[in-house]
Parts: sequence; C-alpha cells; structure tokens
Amino acid sequence: MTRAIVIGAGIAGLTTAVALSRTGVHCEIVERRTCPAGGGGLQLSPDATSVLQRLGLGTVLRDATRPRTRELRRWQDNSVIARTGLGSPDAPYCTMRRTTLVRALLAAVPGSVHFGRRCAGVIDHAGGVVARLDDGTALTGDIVVGADGLHSSVAAQLGTVPIRYSGHSVYRAVIPAGRAGRLAPSGVVVWLGPGQHCVAYPIDDGGSINLVFTVPAAVPPSAVREVETADVLRAYDNWHPAVRGLIALADRFDHHGLFDRAPLPAWHRGRVVLVGDAAHPMLPFVAQGAAQAIEDAAVLAGNPHDFARFEAERRPRVEPIAAAARDGAVEYHLPDGPAQRERDRRLAAGTRLASGALR
Repeated sequence: MTRAIVIGAGIAGLTTAVALSRTGVHCEIVERRTCPAGGGGLQLSPDATSVLQRLGLGTVLRDATRPRTRELRRWQDNSVIARTGLGSPDAPYCTMRRTTLVRALLAAVPGSVHFGRRCAGVIDHAGGVVARLDDGTALTGDIVVGADGLHSSVAAQLGTVPIRYSGHSVYRAVIPAGRAGRLAPSGVVVWLGPGQHCVAYPIDDGGSINLVFTVPAAVPPSAVREVETADVLRAYDNWHPAVRGLIALADRFDHHGLFDRAPLPAWHRGRVVLVGDAAHPMLPFVAQGAAQAIEDAAVLAGNPHDFARFEAERRPRVEPIAAAARDGAVEYHLPDGPAQRERDRRLAAGTRLASGALR
C-alpha cells in the first residue's frame, strides 16, 4: 500500500487525503494548528462540488446554500451592472462556512491527523521520503504532499519565490440573516467601487450572511486582528445604504492583508508535490482558492505517483485563474469614469473583460 504524508489539514490537505484514500493510499496528516481551521464563508464552483460529490461528500453539499445568481452592482446607487446564473441541480454552486467543509472532510479521512505538529523538513532518499516534525518525530512514507498554504515549509524546499503583498487588505464578518431583513442577499452580490469592492452572500442554509470588504492599504496588517464596525463604516463612507447597512449589522470584523506569490518554477521534486495554496496561492477576487485546491486533489489522486502529469494538467488550468484574481485588484476597483463605464458596458453585455478577472 502506498503511504502518503500530507502536510496541512486545511481544505487542500484534507481533500487530497480523502481523494487518495479512495484509491487505496494510506495517509497521515500533519497540521501546525492545534485544532481544525475556522474562518468565514467560501464559494465552491460546480467543478469543485462535482469532485466532492464523487468523493461521497454529497451530504455537506445538501446542507450548503445554493445561490442561483451573482449580481454585480454599482457602489453608490446599488444599480445592477450584470446578473449571471450559478450552477445547476447536478453540479451546484455552493456557499458555506469554511469550518463546515473542514469538519466534513475530517470525518471522511480514514488516516491519522496530527494537530499541533509542524513539519521541520522533508528528506527524500532512495528508500522513501521522511517528514521530520518539530518535536523530533520522523514520519516515513512513499510520497509527501505539501498542502500547507501560502507560507508552505514544503514549498520552501522546492524553490524560493517571495510572497508579495497585493496592496489591499480585507475585513470579514458573518452576521445572522435575521438581522438584515430586506438587506439580506438571496445570491452572491458584489458591489464595485473606486479603489475597493465588497461581497455578501448567504451561508448556513440562508441563516447567516458572509461579508467581505476590501480596502486599499499601503502597509498590510501585521497579523489577523479584530476591528470595530466603525472602522469599516469609515472605509465605506459615501457608499450606498445597502452596503453600509450590512456593515452596521456586524458586531466586529477580522482584518488582514491579502497576499499571493508569483508562480513557482516547479510544483514537485522527487517524491514531494505541492497542492492548493502551497503550489499556487491566489487572491480571493475570483473566489476560486478553495475550488482549485479541491480540483488539485482529484487530479493528483487519479495518478498519485506521476507528479509531472499532475502539474502538466493543473498548471494551465490554475495559472490563468490566479492571474485573473490578481488583475481583479485593478478591474474591480476602477475609478468612476470612461474605463469604468466601458467595463460595466461589457459586463452588462455578458462579455468577459480583457483580463478575465470579472467573469
């Protein structure tokens, strides 16, 4: 039996472990956090939900929210720029709490999960591969999957590409939908404005609303921190009352910077391979980070020993999405004027922008 050591117990690592186990691979998972990751909401496109269904995780999708539309709106008057349909009954577009998906994946993993343990290094040798943990433990396997995110210790062994700051930070909150009344969105709503944008969508089967508000920031916050609602209201001064009304309903927001990294020269070496943000971190502006990690897992599990084939299939899929997400930092935030009006005209006509960012 093939033995895999998966570094990271987020969505990328857990989905990879579930997918590999379905093919008979035994997995041990190492996670530096002391407990499963939390967080707010996430969006999963139909390609990703199809993978989860094939992995036997249809229950978590049945309990997810299935927004039928995405609306792009103007920041100041709330007018609709464009509206598109999302998903289908067989391949739904889902929104949910990140915690909900992580817990479902944990329950589906048949192998061991070691929380509170950090990978200190990976040694690839003729007889296999060894992951050395910070407590001195050595785990031996046939392959190592680095799924440990943007600050991946496994990726650092394959090549050094500096992390880059996007120039934007983000405020996140989840509020009870019952507080929102007529402000509660039934689908995904994105308001586009000069220099910043915001997103709201239902989660928890419509019982809660996930809020995401981006702002330009010359210097990123040094770590995730809580901020007062008044701070976000100041950042969204003069925006439409629908936006400010949602902000005012939150008790607090989490605030952090947005980072990514230029493409690595390779996602694999020897018996070591990267998936998810460890391989291809992307900004959240096209809501594809979790979905692409899930797709990675399915492709890798299809042939867990041919890393070159995995990378050859996934890189052409992922890199344009990551580039579109980075372009979104400009396309989403055009100042009011001719370029903004041309963008909105093309969106209303259902035409993809040149960058692909607003799709």
